[in-house]
Amino acid sequence: MSDTIPDLMRHAARTYGEREFLCFPGHSGSASPVSLTFAEADERSDRLAGALIGHGVRPGDRVAVMLDNEPGWPLSWLGVLKAGAVTVPVNVRYRAADLEHVLRDSGAVATVTTAGHAAQVPGVVHLRDALADGVPRPAPPARPQDVANFQYTSGTTGFPKACMLTHDYWLRSAQVVADQIGLRDDDVLMIAQAYSYMDPQWVTLLSLIGGVPLVVLPRFSASGFWASAREHGATLTYVLGTMPLLLHKQPPHPHDRDHRMRLVLCSGIQPDLHRTFEERWGAPWRELYGSTESGPDLLMPIDAVETVGTGAMGLAPPGKEVELDAETGEILVRGAPMMTGYWNHPEATAHAFRGGWYHTGDLGLRDDRGHIRHAGRIKDMVRRGGENISCAEVESVLVGHPAVMSAALVPIPDELWGELPKAFLQLRPGHAATRDTAMSVIEHAGRRLARFKIPAYVEFVEEFTLTPSARIEKRHLLHPGRDQRAAPAIQVDKEQR
Repeated sequence: MSDTIPDLMRHAARTYGEREFLCFPGHSGSASPVSLTFAEADERSDRLAGALIGHGVRPGDRVAVMLDNEPGWPLSWLGVLKAGAVTVPVNVRYRAADLEHVLRDSGAVATVTTAGHAAQVPGVVHLRDALADGVPRPAPPARPQDVANFQYTSGTTGFPKACMLTHDYWLRSAQVVADQIGLRDDDVLMIAQAYSYMDPQWVTLLSLIGGVPLVVLPRFSASGFWASAREHGATLTYVLGTMPLLLHKQPPHPHDRDHRMRLVLCSGIQPDLHRTFEERWGAPWRELYGSTESGPDLLMPIDAVETVGTGAMGLAPPGKEVELDAETGEILVRGAPMMTGYWNHPEATAHAFRGGWYHTGDLGLRDDRGHIRHAGRIKDMVRRGGENISCAEVESVLVGHPAVMSAALVPIPDELWGELPKAFLQLRPGHAATRDTAMSVIEHAGRRLARFKIPAYVEFVEEFTLTPSARIEKRHLLHPGRDQRAAPAIQVDKEQR
């Protein structure tokens, strides 16, 4: 295995040369499709590295990358690393507060972006196109333990923290997945998440390891995902967050099983829909559990058909240990890969690694086969009187209503109960945001959940703000100073007192 990401890129260029490496299909209204070979990507990222060094970037400097899903993103990542610097991925959807926090906290010396994004970026800006004609320059070789990324976590509350991820972290993460899926010479990878999130980055390394193409979609589209898979002959993909449910809610298509997909990796498969997914699209769906802090922690083997629909997340790969601190307790992880800590947050780092284990914040329980099942987030809870309510459990029931596209449950303060659950709902097209709809959803939940878990209030939203990992960003739902019981909220639990 190569020691650093630049080493891996150079090895792939020597070994696979003129094979296709990156395919960016483009979309309506965007630039034409772009395809790059391994050799071309190596040469272009060398020139980007030379341009950055020529502009004063030194080893250890942080360089932000704020680009859409386009060839410039992975080329800039590789170029920054070849210059010996640290990449700071920035979500293009960030605005003043988010952007200022990431750039200030990371200490980025410059941002690589496009003219379209440059106006909102404070500090030194390098336009992507202006770096393309750089001349390769010598840079000190990176070491496996050198930090490659300040990868900001996409937490649902508060400002994100930067996980310091080394070259070794990234290469181990990719190799663990490559071994688990049995990467083949005829595979075609496809990804639809924003490159600023970590998944397209480790999938890029999978492509470099196997010498196989990576198709990068401009964004996730539930209506176009499987059409893209058919068009490009994709055999492997990874989806997470709300993606599986949004795909499932698309109308059945006569060509649903007409594709080359041999495996769908997923984090958070809805157990009662797992078999339905496999039967509809004719491919196995297997869990991959991990985090930005710890990389892949649990993986389900492709041939583990007996686990379909059980919610099991698999077993720890070589080099990792995963335990629970109670029968139904917090999931604890140690081993490699693992972040070196949170940048600028030594107290948070010490708290996360107390007792020598990384504390994930996820609850789990172990089944008879030794597999761990997810049992909710420790902090993603509502404490109603003496009862704890798992937001994930209630949300999974709410989205089972035919009118509901997506749902988010949050606690709101209450003088009597301490907290009450409030549901924010995004409706499917054709359904009206009325009190009748709200009551229909609550009646649906009432037939499936304990009385204390039923939301006390419902509010409709046109859309949710999502994290780069396609999870609902709940911190945008509860605006300070606003009465969460007032209109447009609908009180649906008249007996909540």
